[in-house]
Amino acid sequence: MKFTGAAMLSLAALPASSGHGHTDPNTARMGVLVDLTECIGCRRCEFACAEANGNPHDPIESYDDQSVFAETRRPTPGSLSVVNRPVNAASDGTPVHVKIQCMHCEHAPCVSACLVGAMQKNPDGAVTYDASRCIGCRYCMVACPFERLSYEYDAALAPRIRKCELCRDRTANGKLPACVEICPVEALTYGERDQLIRYAHERIAEHPDRYIDHVYGETEGGGTSWLYLADRPFSELGFPTLGPRSSAEVTEAIQHGIFQGFAAPLALFGVMAGLNFLTKRGSHS
Repeated sequence: MKFTGAAMLSLAALPASSGHGHTDPNTARMGVLVDLTECIGCRRCEFACAEANGNPHDPIESYDDQSVFAETRRPTPGSLSVVNRPVNAASDGTPVHVKIQCMHCEHAPCVSACLVGAMQKNPDGAVTYDASRCIGCRYCMVACPFERLSYEYDAALAPRIRKCELCRDRTANGKLPACVEICPVEALTYGERDQLIRYAHERIAEHPDRYIDHVYGETEGGGTSWLYLADRPFSELGFPTLGPRSSAEVTEAIQHGIFQGFAAPLALFGVMAGLNFLTKRGSHS
């Protein structure tokens, strides 16, 4: 299998959104493979992300500023994707740059936590957000194991959750995600998730001296649509250590148990309330 350029696009037709919950495991889902050994920290992806999402941004030349690496950054409402340079990653004299954004989990805890369906996992792999449904509870932010969601605290009238949505408006029209398209060293590869995983393992097998034998996101937290290759343990690069099971599976089991247990009492209460209403109405007639 060979990937050309910065991406491999799937030609398979994708069905409409599945709504609140899982994607069909038989549906091809898209993702991005990030090779951290290739990233040079140019931050062009930050510029492209801001431009694609209509966020205010400075000229592209301003992203040459390396002083931002003095501290670890997280995505913000104005910067949905950021690049960090972990301090301990440079202990051997070789700096490593780490691009982070929403990971688009396969079984997304934010989707599970959302009470009103504002967060949805789509069949194409993207986790998207519908501001018109959001009630501002921010449970999705609490549920995210990667802490990649941000909130417009300064927007008093209509604050929103902000996150990477995998450039669905672009990919729906046959374009690449903006960050993938602009990357000058092709550190980002866009394609079908399953094929990206196979491709990542092929790279590891071909260059065992270059990579650790681990594709981050293949199984972490139930799997993610953003996948990573690196030359050192991911724990040293700021990635959380997660098991193969999504936290959403645990919370959903609890929720379903609670609602299933209360279903009969609630139904009985509803019947009794209805009879009480009819009885009172009859006594006043």
